Formats: sequence, C-alpha cells, structure tokens
Amino acid sequence: MGGRVTALVFDGMKLLDLAGPFEVFAEAAKFGAHYRLEVRSADGGTVRTSTGLPVEVAGDVASASDVGTALVIGGDRLATQPIEPALTEAAAVLAGISGRTASICTGAFVLAAAGLLDGRRATTHWQHARLLAAAYPKVRVEPDAIFVRDGDVFTSAGVSAGIDLALALVEHDHGGEMARAVARSLVVFLQRPGGQSQFSPSLSLPRPVHEVLRPLTDAIAADPAGDHSLPALAARAHLSPRHLTRLFRQELDCTPGRYVEDVRVDAAMRLLCAGSSVTDTARLVGIGSPETLRRIFVARLGVSPRAYRDRFATAGHR
Repeated sequence: MGGRVTALVFDGMKLLDLAGPFEVFAEAAKFGAHYRLEVRSADGGTVRTSTGLPVEVAGDVASASDVGTALVIGGDRLATQPIEPALTEAAAVLAGISGRTASICTGAFVLAAAGLLDGRRATTHWQHARLLAAAYPKVRVEPDAIFVRDGDVFTSAGVSAGIDLALALVEHDHGGEMARAVARSLVVFLQRPGGQSQFSPSLSLPRPVHEVLRPLTDAIAADPAGDHSLPALAARAHLSPRHLTRLFRQELDCTPGRYVEDVRVDAAMRLLCAGSSVTDTARLVGIGSPETLRRIFVARLGVSPRAYRDRFATAGHR
C-alpha cells in the first residue's frame, strides 16, 4: 500500500510507540519504498510524550488527506483513565479516510472506544489485555499475539511490538526481501519468535475471594511442586472434585489442573530468569521432565525453556 503514514498523537503518548514504527518506514524508504510520514493531533496542537519531550505535528486530523495508513499511538493513560471524545473522534475520522488502520500498544483502547474493533480480533500490551476484553466485550482479544490483523485493521502488543507490526506492513506492501533488508539494517527480528507472554515476568494470576479457594491457591503458589492433583486439592478443601472444579470455573474461569499448571509455568519463568537449568527448573516446579517443560513452554509461550532463559536471564546468570 505504501503512501502516507499518518500517526495520531496526544499528550502522554509513548515516544517509542511513534519512533519505532516510523524508523521502520523511514528505513524502508531508503530501500525504495514510497512512505511519507506525518504526525497529527486531534486539534493540531503540539503534544508532549510520557518522557516530557514535545512533538510537533503537521496539523489536526480534520485537515489530513491522502492517508494510506492511519497509526494510532499508545500511552499508559489510555488503559487507566477515560479517553477524551476528541481523541476517539479523531481516530474514527482518520480511519475513515485511510486505506488501513493500525494501533500500537494501548492505542487499541482508542480504536475500541471508537467502535473500530467491534466484532474484530485484536491485541494490546499483555498487562492490559484482560482490561481491554472486559471494557469492550465486542472485541475478541488475543492476549498473547505480537500483532493481529483483522481485515484492514491492525493492532499490536506493547511498545516495541510496533516495530514488528511496521515490518509486517512493509512486507505486505513491498515483499519479504525489503522487509528483511529493513530488519537487518535495524538489527531486529523480522518475525519475533514466540508470543508476548514470554515478556511477562509473571502471569499475574487472579486470586479468588472464596473462603475455600483462597487457602488452596495460596498453598499452590507457596509450593508449586507439591501434590496438587484434583483429588488432593478436593480432599484439602473437604469438597468433591466436581464441586471444587465448579468453584474454580466460577471464580477463576479455569479448571484446578489448569490453575496449577499456570502457577508452575509462572514459577518456571522466574527460575529460568534467575539462571536455573531446564532440568532443575522442571523438578523444582513439579512439572517433572525437561521434555514436558519444553512442550508446555512451546505451546504457551512459543519458545523453548532454554531459549527463554537465554533471552531473559540476567547477565550474571547466563
């Protein structure tokens, strides 16, 4: 598609959400792509990023024209504070005159508030995916995706995932060779291995309020390797396995077995980050064999335990 890429910005925007994708498009232009970059705000005024740096804009959204790609930038406040109507209206206007629309990180909240994600698949930063799904039930949120395309609307995960999305757009517009050239020049993955769950230091597991479940989940978290089979958990709770399973589904939207596995994967991620071997990690969290741990990691995170450790262990533990 190429053409003009117009970014919608606002006070409190994340600078990298803008700079990352724009560097990709600018680099592609060096290789012959025809991208023209501009930044606009709802009212045409200068905005300040979350770092305090000012960003000059080309004008307001109402005066935009010939837009190939509308790019809605993210910012922390979008997930935690009401989004001003002027911003959602600007996003709707920009989407209406562009060939395709994309959001970076929490920019998905602006698209959702404007109704542009109704009935569509979408993603956002892993920290806010659950909130996006709850706030906008018409959106089919895919929390582990780096980016999602649904028709002519694209959404991406947190911050640097905007680079992944921009590379995908370049590949769509100009082919794999150019996208690879841009990725090599910027020293980034053309296609990042695994989903965004691998970047979460914790699965942030929900804690139940039920007086029976709370002690059970606390005990699982305290000793992931313990005997947390369904019969053992039911016996501790003095409930039938069926009743306990029903309580887990009602409060935590999962089975007891799934919850135990979630806790064990969370513990394994932390141990691997601390430099534990794959074999020791599998034993310490109660998963058993390294092969079982590898299978679970690949299925859930898209990477092996060894690759995860190599990527995220601190320098002193590699």
